[in-house]
Amino acid sequence: MDHQLLVFVTVVEKENFSRAAEELHMTQPAVSQHIRMLERTIGSKLLERSNKYVRLTRAGEIVYHHAKEILGLYTRMQRLVDDLMNKASGNLSIGASYTFGEYVLPHIIAALHEQYPLIKPKITIGNTREIAEMVAAHQLDVGIVEGEFHHEQLAIEPFAEDSMSVVVSANHRLAGKSRVDTADLCAETWIIRETGSGTRDATDKMFACFGLVPESTMEFGSNQIIKESVEAGLGITFLSHWAVRKELSLGSLRLLQMEGFPFVRKFYSVTKATQFQTRAVELFLALLRSEI
Repeated sequence: MDHQLLVFVTVVEKENFSRAAEELHMTQPAVSQHIRMLERTIGSKLLERSNKYVRLTRAGEIVYHHAKEILGLYTRMQRLVDDLMNKASGNLSIGASYTFGEYVLPHIIAALHEQYPLIKPKITIGNTREIAEMVAAHQLDVGIVEGEFHHEQLAIEPFAEDSMSVVVSANHRLAGKSRVDTADLCAETWIIRETGSGTRDATDKMFACFGLVPESTMEFGSNQIIKESVEAGLGITFLSHWAVRKELSLGSLRLLQMEGFPFVRKFYSVTKATQFQTRAVELFLALLRSEI
């Protein structure tokens, strides 16, 4: 049945029987046969298909969600067994929230490749909530996030601190001040991340801690567009020092000098709450703690 699930998931994700057949190196009739056999086993129609589309039925949505988790468990089981017989190798799926994933993780991956060239990382970038859910569903081996949270199925461990400050354009009226009061900031337009982001969570905590109630906010989905917007004079923001290192060195952005800043939060590793970890995950986590 596991092969039927693989065929089913591939059809859903490719949204086409012929593309799925090509991906799986099968004939299209063979793909169709596997889908019919799975539907017969489940006892329900899973796909609505026409010449133009393939869509999940309600039952298909349930099977697809659990099939992804089952296939992830198969892969993990095989890698754990392989680790008993071989040195660290194989695929390692890593998820990271935007700040860590875009500005810190590339350096960690370079060190991983240098020390363990047989480990093949695959990177997914998302916000903290998305990464945690993917680890819980066995779609990722390990996640690195910025937001603090609790999840019964996950082991969440702090491994490094991250400093955050209010960031403005180099041409902003406050950029040259030796000391800025929080009252100066309420009238500014704040450009913030979306709900579910670790940076947004830290921003909300900072607002509450300093009693800041911005008159105007804009919500953007990535650190890069926020930085570009701040540089263009659209508003101010609150970001990790990691995210603005290059712009600070070029002089296009400035950190405001304020009492109580930098604001410190933590980076967290996220894995399944289990006693078994692949050798690749263990080595990656050890590298995280030694490199940051």
